[in-house]
Parts: sequence; structure tokens; C-alpha cells
Amino acid sequence: MGSLLVISAHAGDFVWRAAGAIALATSHGDRAKVLCLTFGERGESAKAWREGRTLEEIKELRRAEAAAAADVLGAEIEFLDAGDYPLLESPALVDRIVRVYREVDPSVVLTHPPADPYNQDHPAAARMALQARVLAQAIGYDAPGEPLGAPPVFFFEPHQPEQCDFKPDVLLDITPVFDTKRKAMECLPAQRHMWDYYTDLARRRGVQLKRNAGPNLGLPHTTMGEAYMRLYPQVTGTLS
Repeated sequence: MGSLLVISAHAGDFVWRAAGAIALATSHGDRAKVLCLTFGERGESAKAWREGRTLEEIKELRRAEAAAAADVLGAEIEFLDAGDYPLLESPALVDRIVRVYREVDPSVVLTHPPADPYNQDHPAAARMALQARVLAQAIGYDAPGEPLGAPPVFFFEPHQPEQCDFKPDVLLDITPVFDTKRKAMECLPAQRHMWDYYTDLARRRGVQLKRNAGPNLGLPHTTMGEAYMRLYPQVTGTLS
């Protein structure tokens, strides 16, 4: 059994971008934990603001939505309530992330790519996630738990990949769990406009997945996929 750690800037990011990977992990009996740095209360909750809700009401709304989505995926979830738009980087926040790394001891880490000209919270989350990973590896860093190993880091797909220097080198087949991902997406009515967008994206990535896998793999016509970029080199004894 392994463990998956997903570091998400806002309450919905992990659902749109990585719910398939999370559902696959938990379906295999692996532990999955989502760390939401913010609720996305200021910048990603426009519908709630238009309804006249207060800031605290919106935070609780987004907390409930994200927790329900995590429950559908079989994942744990923790919120740091660090504040969005802007998400400000700080040593204290990095230290809190280090402690989550040490507690989870992940075998795989998923987070945002380091470039996004449309939303600076996303690269801020990525920078802190990567800095915390390095610190968690240091035997002398003052945090509970054992020093971290070297878990691979994968960047999940941003909303506008072409503008974020996102060139996927990993295509993940999420066909067996796509219905679970869709149910998780539907736990977030505050961003209902994303449901069909990410369903269509999964379908397009599924087409690319089949094309790159070749005709002999026997993938179904309705293959669904998620795209990722790997940060560190793959270590292997065979090329495949």
C-alpha cells in the first residue's frame, strides 16, 4: 500500500484536476490525503458572493463541498485556511506543509504546475509544496516524524494549459473511476460551470491516451484520462 498527497491551492482544484488519480489510488487500497491551502472563498466562489453570502458563510460552504467530494473519492482532507486571492507564501505556511509531508510520508505527490498567468495562487501553492518537500527530507529540520524519502512529484493539468507551459508527459487512464470523479465534481455546485468542461477534457485526454498506447492495448472507445507532468526523473531498470 502506498500513499498519495495532493496539495491544492483552493477547495475545488483537486477535484477538477486530480480526482481520477485520487479515486484510482483509494480503489487500490492506498491512502490519499488532500491538503487544501484555502477554501477559494474570495476568487473561486462568485456564485455565493452574488447570492449575498458573507465571507465566513462562503468558507463553510466551500469546506462542506470539498469535504463531500473527498468523501466520494475515499480521501482524507485537511484545510489550512491560508486565505486566497492572494495566497501569500510564508515560512509558517511552508512549515505546516512540511508537517503534513512527514505525517503522510507520501509515495506520490500531486500539485499545481509552477506557471499560471491567470491565477497566481496556483504557482504559489506549487512553490510552497516543492519547498516543503525538500525541507521534509532534511534530517535536521525540526518537525515530528522521520525525514521524507524522495516521492515523485506530478503537476496536474491547469485550466488553460497552453498558457501555463504545460506539456503532459503522463496520461493516466481513469476510465474505471470516471463516474466517481463526476460524482465528486457534482459535489461542488459553487463551480457548476466546471462539470462539463472537465468531463470533456477527460474525454479528449482519453483519445490521446489511446493514440499513445497503440492499438494492441484494447482500450475501450470511451476511455477517459487525466494529464500530468513529471518533475523529477523516473528511476527504472528497464525502458518501457
